[in-house]
Amino acid sequence: MRCDSVTAEESKRSKDLARYMANFRDELNGAALYAALADAERDPSRKDLFAQLSRAEAGHAAVWRKRLITAGVAPGDFRPSLRTRILGRLARLFGPAFVLPTIAAAEFADRNKYSGQKDAGSLAAEERGHAAVISAAAGPEWRPGSDIGRAEPWHRSITGNNLRAAVLGANDGLVSNFCLMMGIVGAGTAQRTVLVSGLAGLIAGACSMALGEWLSVTNARDLAKSQLAKEQEEIEQTPEAERHELALIYQAKGLPKADAQRVATQIMRSGSAALDTMAREELGIDPRELGGNPWSAAGVSFGLFALGAAVPVVPLTFLSGRFTILICIAVSALALGAMGALASLFNGRSGVYSTARQLLLGCAAAAVTYGVGALLGASLG
Repeated sequence: MRCDSVTAEESKRSKDLARYMANFRDELNGAALYAALADAERDPSRKDLFAQLSRAEAGHAAVWRKRLITAGVAPGDFRPSLRTRILGRLARLFGPAFVLPTIAAAEFADRNKYSGQKDAGSLAAEERGHAAVISAAAGPEWRPGSDIGRAEPWHRSITGNNLRAAVLGANDGLVSNFCLMMGIVGAGTAQRTVLVSGLAGLIAGACSMALGEWLSVTNARDLAKSQLAKEQEEIEQTPEAERHELALIYQAKGLPKADAQRVATQIMRSGSAALDTMAREELGIDPRELGGNPWSAAGVSFGLFALGAAVPVVPLTFLSGRFTILICIAVSALALGAMGALASLFNGRSGVYSTARQLLLGCAAAAVTYGVGALLGASLG
């Protein structure tokens, strides 16, 4: 029993040391990268911003260095990773703006890397703050979930994300139900059975999509509430650190350092204003929306899927005879082409290319399910 206990302790110590070393090197890479951005930046305010971030990352590295030394492990010499060296070189050649979207994406992905490490202390909140600062510095062309219309001038005339979601939702219903019905047709079943299968596929698919959307939005709202509660706690416990993070965010957006600090100080004087601002600027959350209404999202998802899934069903509902299936295929093919044409509004491709691609892939999927249905029908028959 004692031997097992010692082995477990050694295993935990080994894992902790490996984690300390990984965190130590990650933070040093961050410090080196921000130092390279500061060297390449010509604007004095943004240069100071990157220098502050470099010092902050170096301070994080010092925390893990101390942990390693306390555990009797020498951190050793450090050489920036290949990724850090490449990004630094690109920043020097083409300017920091060239690499900031890439860095912002990486920071956003790693913003919660310390959330499960209880010994990280305040580093978890500071990393989330750094992600918000770099997101602001990268500008509107890179924002998690941002409207594509803010980034692409050719797309500003339409609401990109809403249109894209609508087209994809209807397209899911069309393709899935069209393929389902062609599989039933391939099996050699009667037209009435094909119709019943199509209606069942419409209802089942729409309900599944609605439930998935409801769960997605509900989980997003729960996460947002949890993050807001944590942010409120950080504002109450470490107001000076939060004020500093907010000042850095405004400085990243272009305000002079003194003005950014003044605005941040003024906002932090009001608890409600501080929480609202930090939620929007650091977490990317609208406290009044919290990700939207799950019931309306589920209803829209249900309706869009059902709309697409109804296309191959309609001919079978009102027509009968030997050519009804061919009419069903023709109507579905026309709808697939229309979906491709609509998709060209947000994918940057020409209308002809998007239409042809959608038509070809959708009909190919239906042909595959028809063949599978024919094989199963023959074997089962």
